[in-house]
Amino acid sequence: MTIHWCGTGLSAIPGLRRLLDQGREVTVWNRTIAKAEEAVGDLAKDIRAFDIDALGAVLAKGDVVVSMLPGDWHVPLAELCIAKGANFVSSSYIAPEMKALDTKAKDAGVACVNEVGLDPGIDHLMAHALIADYRASSAYDAANSLSFISYCGGIPKIANPFRYKFSWSPLGVLKALRSPSRSIRDGKPLDVNRPWDAISSYEAPLPTPETFEVYPNRDSIPFMEDYKFDPDWNVDTFVRGTLRLNGWTKAWGDVFREIETLEGPEGDARLKEMSDQFWEENSYDEGEPDRVVLCVALKAEKDGATAYHKTYAMDAWGDENGTAMARLVSIPVSLAIEAVLDGKIAAGVHAAPSDPALFNAWLTHIDGLAQHLQIVDHTA
Repeated sequence: MTIHWCGTGLSAIPGLRRLLDQGREVTVWNRTIAKAEEAVGDLAKDIRAFDIDALGAVLAKGDVVVSMLPGDWHVPLAELCIAKGANFVSSSYIAPEMKALDTKAKDAGVACVNEVGLDPGIDHLMAHALIADYRASSAYDAANSLSFISYCGGIPKIANPFRYKFSWSPLGVLKALRSPSRSIRDGKPLDVNRPWDAISSYEAPLPTPETFEVYPNRDSIPFMEDYKFDPDWNVDTFVRGTLRLNGWTKAWGDVFREIETLEGPEGDARLKEMSDQFWEENSYDEGEPDRVVLCVALKAEKDGATAYHKTYAMDAWGDENGTAMARLVSIPVSLAIEAVLDGKIAAGVHAAPSDPALFNAWLTHIDGLAQHLQIVDHTA
């Protein structure tokens, strides 16, 4: 069975190299062969120019297609996999069009695994682990009031005046700033049109506690079902959000004000201009370390008193082996590929696994990817 790894961008390399190092049968597909050869040419024996028809011509039953390409490619590649009886893996969020393939994938005996990068990905594993731990604890009571938070951010290890640096095109970050979000606060849905309308402060329980700016992103609410929250649980807070360095809001104030005014094709053109300018002024220098902070916490209160409160706190940064972002996105992808090849993930469209055997094993592996990973028990 062959792994067809599509895309060799910056966030793809450590996981791909890990599979090649193991001697797995991997065909690397990339739009530009020269760039793929530069990244993995010392290990990869088979590098080809990406073309979906050429991929379809060699794709065999039981193979795995990995999409580290732009999001528009995920669904066409998953559809190709279903038609060929091959499996599919991606680090990206499950789009509605991907979710709609669930029945076809099950009928074909094909696993389509998504959301197995950093965020989404590692955050899901931590959430599953906390929920399982809480259910098994003496503090568990269906009547408890629950608060769940998950904050993740890629931030510069060495702070700059802009309070942020880019490891790839800033356009995605700028577009995300135009997106509304939905979460739960004070027991009811909180709808926010723009991130800067809901920025708050969060103290991360790192070895030296550190305060960050955080805000909700996307729609958090469907993840309660994904994380196996019981429908009758009393949920006071549930938010999945983004984490930024303190001072980010002030440094980006002019950006927020301009984004608010942009509309239509002219607005899109201006966003592209801003993206190019930000890349020129605030991209990482050669060898400059990035940093990733991820905190996932669950708190249960009974009669106003804390009965359970634990946080997964992760802090990682780039080193001589590459960026923190790249290893924390792509190595979980490689773990998902192995699980698919070993038959440990069922047919159908899935996010990161909720099976304790898998999420515990993956978290043990991820512990070696971060300079700091700890479960903080706030009640101890």
